[in-house]
Amino acid sequence: MDQRRPPEYRLDVTADRSNVKDVVKGILHTIFFHRYFTPLYPATHEILDLTLPFVTEDDIDTLIETRTSSLLRQLDSQSTTTTSTTTTTTTTPPAPTTTTTTSSPLQPSSPRPTHATLTLQFLERKRRRTWFIQKPDEETPWETWILSVSVTSARSEGEAQRNRLHMTRSLEMAACKIVQIVNLQRGHIPPITTTESNPFPYDLKIKMGGGNSGGGGGGGGGGGGGGGGDQEGWGGKMGIFLNN
Repeated sequence: MDQRRPPEYRLDVTADRSNVKDVVKGILHTIFFHRYFTPLYPATHEILDLTLPFVTEDDIDTLIETRTSSLLRQLDSQSTTTTSTTTTTTTTPPAPTTTTTTSSPLQPSSPRPTHATLTLQFLERKRRRTWFIQKPDEETPWETWILSVSVTSARSEGEAQRNRLHMTRSLEMAACKIVQIVNLQRGHIPPITTTESNPFPYDLKIKMGGGNSGGGGGGGGGGGGGGGGDQEGWGGKMGIFLNN
């Protein structure tokens, strides 16, 4: 039996608070588009002047919307916990003077970015049987995508513009990497052994940097197809959804 560890692919993106949800949604829709082989209506959406594929399947769209909304809530909660008010006390004879300063959105107390990690796994259902007893199906991952997100803030308009350029570039590079991976590495995709429309479940989790996992798994059916390595991928059939 082949016990090789399923492949893991890592993607790194940078985004500011106002765009992080769209950036993460863009990456997740791109992955699902190439790993969901059930017939789909071809659709796209614009993110940071880039044209990316969009999965119109309700279950997937709802899952992505739910998880990215959860990500925003956790980011806001973390920001509320860690930011805020810095108090400096200066003592000058004859009387002490206390000065309190409150950070503004463009001048955060900590310039360090906030980190979050999203893990998307595609699973294979395997039937387990013992003597005359059928046990619940076992779900094992056959592919894992790890999306590392750095959420930045800016102290000035110039820094905000530089962050946007970096954000756009990181999104473009991540999307290109996805297309390259799915078109070159397909031998590990398990065969479809069921008549269900979506034979491969998927699981999507969120973990804040250094914190506990947030968000849960997504229900039934990510894509999948046979291991036919010579078949042309979606990127080749429909064009790579990126503007040069």
